[in-house]
Amino acid sequence: MVVGAFPIAKLLYLGIRQISKPLAARIKDGARASPFFRQYVCGPPAQVYHWIEMRAKMRIMGFQGAAIKPLNEEAAAELGAELLGEAIVFGIGGLCIYLEYSRQTANSKKKEDELNSVLQGLQEQVGELNLTVETLDAQLREVNRLLAHVSASPKK
Repeated sequence: MVVGAFPIAKLLYLGIRQISKPLAARIKDGARASPFFRQYVCGPPAQVYHWIEMRAKMRIMGFQGAAIKPLNEEAAAELGAELLGEAIVFGIGGLCIYLEYSRQTANSKKKEDELNSVLQGLQEQVGELNLTVETLDAQLREVNRLLAHVSASPKK
């Protein structure tokens, strides 16, 4: 019974992705509590996201050039923390995908290199066998020539 290799790398990636969700939740909680994160990390992306979202909604509803009020600090911190958490989960997921792609590419390259080395070895063997066949063919012609010479010479 042949058993394939256990996909330990895939299991590891899945574990990392599962751990990233609680990690993102802790970072979000810390970002909500820290005044620095609220003001400089969570606030600006949340305001930009709110502005883009409201601008799109206004255009869909047919309002042109309406002024968009910024979010208050508490709502911006909450939205920014959510965006930060989602960005962390998305980033870790993307990193896992990239690492899996790199691993698969390395495995494919390794298999291709092995096949190329086997093919090159077979080509060398074919070349050696051709040389051996040519040598044996030359020896056979020499033996036939000597046999013809011996049979053509007069017997005493």
